[in-house]
Amino acid sequence: MSPPHDVVTLGRVGVDLYPLQSGVGLAQVSTFAKYLGGTATNVAVAAARYGRHTAVLTGVGADPFGDYVREALRGFGVDDALVVTVPDHQTPVVFCEIFPPDRFPLYFYRRPKAPDQCLTGDHLDRTAVSGARILWITGSALAVEPTRSTLLTACAVRPGRDVVFDLDFRPVFWSDPAEAGPWYARALEHATVAVGNVDEVEVAVGTRDPDRAADLLLARGVRLAVVKLGPDGVLARTADAEVRLRPVPVRVVNGLGAGDAFGGALCHGLLAGWPLRRVLEVANAAGALVAGRHACADDMPTLAEVDDLLARHAAADDPRCPLPVPTAEGGHG
Repeated sequence: MSPPHDVVTLGRVGVDLYPLQSGVGLAQVSTFAKYLGGTATNVAVAAARYGRHTAVLTGVGADPFGDYVREALRGFGVDDALVVTVPDHQTPVVFCEIFPPDRFPLYFYRRPKAPDQCLTGDHLDRTAVSGARILWITGSALAVEPTRSTLLTACAVRPGRDVVFDLDFRPVFWSDPAEAGPWYARALEHATVAVGNVDEVEVAVGTRDPDRAADLLLARGVRLAVVKLGPDGVLARTADAEVRLRPVPVRVVNGLGAGDAFGGALCHGLLAGWPLRRVLEVANAAGALVAGRHACADDMPTLAEVDDLLARHAAADDPRCPLPVPTAEGGHG
């Protein structure tokens, strides 16, 4: 029997088809690169980069792209045993446009329904989910049944254990985006950590004010609230501690994977028992590194790369941020 996973993520997977031309719309793009993507998948890959034993609970179609997803996960050291094949549904693809430093429109080909939106209780490996040290859940997985109920069941089988709620709000996935708030409230009942940008915390707790949102998330029962502030950095708060960090300077190439790189590093730091400031510094720098790269999962950094960036940033004569910084802080491929 394999040891329990450090991190199990639950949510979206896709095949990212990202243009190799920047600053033009898809109609003008002539070549694309293929990568593994999807926020839950990216976080599992990012945490694996730090040596963590990870798996993603998601769905693919019985098609060549589904085969690619499984092969890519194994190549990144992520357990694909929890990936289910959903008959008669196609593995989704995602296109983006790249307009640095802060505009990266996404085009999701997931209709009428993606396999990861079809997860049922029968797909839930309760032993793996209950035994994982961290369960990472995503707001986008709440948008459609039956995956919504499966996510809430996954949370319920691990009372008292860490559940990180990535607020990950994508209005396009909801038939009525106004329905998201009550379902976010249900998920927060299980969460011990909540992570989101200002748009996402507004969905969860009704305010865009970072300090007020952090307090409201703590009042909902999480022990750690993280609010990503784009060009203003990041705020993390517990009942007795607070950390605020500026962004790490970066020349943005594609900001879409920054939030997921942040998430994988956050998981690693929490599991390592690091002080909150160290956790946030590494997560912040990991997001900056990926914002300066083209892909999401394929470009997740190692700890050595993150620490090298932090050392160079600390040694800089000018500590200000003269370069563009990633403002797609909640971006997910």
